[in-house]
Amino acid sequence: MKRLLRLSVTIAGLLLGWQLLVLMTGVPPYLLPDPGSVAGSFQKNAGLILKHTQVTALEILAGMALGALLGCLSALALSYFQGARRWLLPLLIASQAIPVFAIAPLLVLWLGYGMTSKIAMATLIIYFPVTANFYDGLRHAQPGWLELARTMLPAGHRRWALLRYIAIPAALPALGSGLRVAAAVAPIGAVVGEWVGSSAGLGYLMLHANARLQIDLMFAALFTLALLAVTLYFMVDAGLRRLLPWHPENTSSAVKSY
Repeated sequence: MKRLLRLSVTIAGLLLGWQLLVLMTGVPPYLLPDPGSVAGSFQKNAGLILKHTQVTALEILAGMALGALLGCLSALALSYFQGARRWLLPLLIASQAIPVFAIAPLLVLWLGYGMTSKIAMATLIIYFPVTANFYDGLRHAQPGWLELARTMLPAGHRRWALLRYIAIPAALPALGSGLRVAAAVAPIGAVVGEWVGSSAGLGYLMLHANARLQIDLMFAALFTLALLAVTLYFMVDAGLRRLLPWHPENTSSAVKSY
């Protein structure tokens, strides 16, 4: 409840600052519409915005699920197989040097203008933070726990048992951090794909409105996308708090900021 109240106060402050900026500068509406015009566009085009929001939300959720799954599997492979570290880790790092906009046209060319290319784009955006955070968590399990487990576990399946019973549970908070980052950046992949080539989605709606100087509609679509991203983030955060109640960040006794 406190989080919702703080978020409401923040949004109200931003809207007030936006309205004051428009009034003080006299900027024309085709450059920066006032909040009232954007709210009117929301009301006038509610059905259209909802239709495109459903497309983008489905792309984001599918990309989030696929990117998280592939990221977890890659992190486990990097942690368990030394050969995977030699070959996959350099490729994983090098892939982040390629700009997102450079990949999007290729994906649209290979996978078409439909939803598949946008899901693939969102998956690529999400994949790295999940893999990097989970792998980092797997590498930094408490040495004392590992040594104790080595003395208690049979030698035959010790390596997998250490990963399953010690390393993975210890790495879950790091995985949670990766999923939170992924939830925040997931809309980027879907919208970039829609900008490059699509016939539906909030990214397409923004381009469509901008080309016709419907700036209030463009801002309405933009704020809908922001609301979608914030909602996804808080849903992921709430789910992680339920799944990891023992982690200090999720307990009432956690150390507060100074």
